[in-house]
Amino acid sequence: MEHTQPHDGSTAPGDGPTAADGNRLVGSDRVLAVLKKLARYPDGVGLEELTRVVASPKPTVHRALGALRRAGLADQDAHGRYVLGDEFLRMAFAHHEARPEQVRLRPVLEALARRFGETAHYAVLDGREVVYRAKVDPPTGAVRLTSTIGGRNPAHTTAVGKLLLARRLATVAEVEAWIGDVPLERRTARSLCTAAALHDDLTATRARGYGVDDQENETGVNCLALPVYPTSPTIPAGAVSVSALAYRTPSAALVDALDEMRALLGGLGEPHS
Repeated sequence: MEHTQPHDGSTAPGDGPTAADGNRLVGSDRVLAVLKKLARYPDGVGLEELTRVVASPKPTVHRALGALRRAGLADQDAHGRYVLGDEFLRMAFAHHEARPEQVRLRPVLEALARRFGETAHYAVLDGREVVYRAKVDPPTGAVRLTSTIGGRNPAHTTAVGKLLLARRLATVAEVEAWIGDVPLERRTARSLCTAAALHDDLTATRARGYGVDDQENETGVNCLALPVYPTSPTIPAGAVSVSALAYRTPSAALVDALDEMRALLGGLGEPHS
């Protein structure tokens, strides 16, 4: 039978915390709690401060740090402050790069499709167009849209496109330069096809934090889009949208459900430092 040494993060005699202590941390839970707190200090943190935020005895935190250091998940800088280890960063970045953002966003799209009974998309901006990277149709029996993964639509007629353009085009001059010599396509009678009209819409979009397509890309279809941050803490990689049949889910109904949509996005829908 293999013998487990106390220094590997398990509870040692006289360590204090046990499973009966309720919210006190024991064993691997303690080590993981220290790791999570450590991730909040990119410039490093001293043992005293870490002990305070973890709310565990100093010897307990020190042992957890020892286990993390042996695994390469934590390290000490030249000033003796603790930081995330290179091995942790290597694993995190390798996993991050190997896992496409659409995979991470699919559970959110599925939740949105179930909640609204409409189609949910994830799209990114590519020049004058948006490209759909992921799509989840509503439950069986509902009318489904003809959009496809890899399909494209004009950015200026879609909620996702206007939301992402709003971050890039702040002035009328920038909108005019983006349009250039190629006129904006009129997809429906409601499409915004002048620099002035598009600029006004982008200004409103920036102010409210979400994009709206009120039958501007396809007659009879409304859309509301929110930014998502799966790859960068400050710059949205793309936008998630709910595309709804106007007779069934009016644009105003989507706006009224904005808080629900944001709640379903969770941390993916919030910039962070």
